Amino acid sequence: MRYPLTVRNLLERSRTMFAHKEIVSRMPTGVVRHTYGQYYGRVSQLAHALTDLGVGRGDRVATFAWNHHRHLEAYFAVPCMGAVLHTVNIRLPAEHIIHILNHAEDKVLLVDEDLLPAILPLRDQFKTVEQIIVMADHPLTAENVVDYETLISGRPTTFAWPEDIDEWEPAGMCYTSATTGNPKAVLYAHRAIFLHSMLLCMADTLGLSESDTVLPVVPMFHVNAWGLPFAAVWMGTKQVLPGARPHPADIAQLLQDEKVTITAGVPTVWLGLLQVLEKGDYDLSALRAIACGGSAVPRALAEAYRKKLGLPILHAYGMTEAAPLTHVARLKSHLTILPPDAQQDIYDKQGLLVPGLEMKILDQAGNEVPWDGKTFGEVVMRGPWIAAEYYKDDRSSDTFYDGWYHTGDIGIVDQEGYLKLVDRAKDVIKSGGEWISSVDLENAIMAFPGVAEAAVIACPHTVWDERPLACVVPKADAKGALHKEAILEFLRNRFPHYWVPDDAVFLDELPKTGTGKFDKKVLRGKFQGHYMAG
Repeated sequence: MRYPLTVRNLLERSRTMFAHKEIVSRMPTGVVRHTYGQYYGRVSQLAHALTDLGVGRGDRVATFAWNHHRHLEAYFAVPCMGAVLHTVNIRLPAEHIIHILNHAEDKVLLVDEDLLPAILPLRDQFKTVEQIIVMADHPLTAENVVDYETLISGRPTTFAWPEDIDEWEPAGMCYTSATTGNPKAVLYAHRAIFLHSMLLCMADTLGLSESDTVLPVVPMFHVNAWGLPFAAVWMGTKQVLPGARPHPADIAQLLQDEKVTITAGVPTVWLGLLQVLEKGDYDLSALRAIACGGSAVPRALAEAYRKKLGLPILHAYGMTEAAPLTHVARLKSHLTILPPDAQQDIYDKQGLLVPGLEMKILDQAGNEVPWDGKTFGEVVMRGPWIAAEYYKDDRSSDTFYDGWYHTGDIGIVDQEGYLKLVDRAKDVIKSGGEWISSVDLENAIMAFPGVAEAAVIACPHTVWDERPLACVVPKADAKGALHKEAILEFLRNRFPHYWVPDDAVFLDELPKTGTGKFDKKVLRGKFQGHYMAG
């Protein structure tokens, strides 16, 4: 008998086996708690409401929201009824929001009340959106929108989910940023979400289980919060959702009060939390894992957490095209005898390829390079939850070919199979015929006392083609005390002479993308002529 792998299977398990487990949301009115039993009822009510609004099989339903219980309800109501969940990044510029809602052909848009001012001025430019539903904690009276709680109130708490959904039908949709042009869309089949959820529960990845309490700081609008909400519902894991604009102190409080065992976010989140932990006294003894991805984890940050909490930051790597997880930096058993610094060298890498995927490292001619820990190449992958193309986008052929997804990331793999990213292909610095890793330089600079953040970019140079420039943000108590020559001398003792930046500039802050990464294209534009002026 052929049994389809669909999102509905994840939802039904939480209702039948873990009806008493909690979903906790930090909301403007305070902490809100639901059980999985109550959650199932609300998911069903939302499915009835969307059906009455005309949402049918294959229709797109967009969300523009923070991490909370209502957003989680949409995560399952939409795909389980046969429609497609499209999570929209709330940090995108207006022109990109307009483009992706029109490109996806979204029929309904669910929006948080505090984000409504970003949406209503754009409404007339949405070509297919028929209804805007506002998720608020009080009855809403705004014009031309529908109140979420009023809409679902009184509806049946069970739904006749369609049983003929094929596992290859689309269940979710995310957009990934492009170096140039509009964001690119990736469709996730039910099968991909199912298998990726299973992956997150493997002991050698994140090991998510019923006994855990998970707090995804990574936004639910960013690659489905790395898939954690889907896996957590399936396992009956207690979920703690941080709500709108969580401050590091809010995160610390939730970690303590809810006895969180695993949390996940980008490095900037953990940089902010560390400053709070250094000033306050929080009991985080329940915490077993801090998953970090999105960009390289600075070694100084990882070591600070190891000393403060006795936990290594669990380095993870992935991308929108891979739903997203592809690598996790866990120690092989025979490597646990290494001294702490040697272990940290491994934790600093992007990690081992997760079960189910294949990977190759290719040179510029498309030939495989050896896994020798020193030969650079582009990372290419394939597997059951990795996309085969972008949705309705001519740029697919630039990324997906020869049966493989070409990531655009430059990396090396050691003899043990651990991947270390050297750079993005667009960020790697090409100086005098040599490649220089901006990532390695950034990690070193952020270990220098008084440095809060650092980004290293390539600037055009008349002699060497490109030379690195260090862009440094001092910590608040180090402003005026940091000197660029001291930082550069620090680097000279650690890297080949041609790697060391010719200059360093101090900034109040670094520009960031909608997913919290350093926006190097903005920095490159700002300092394009830095080495050309004389």
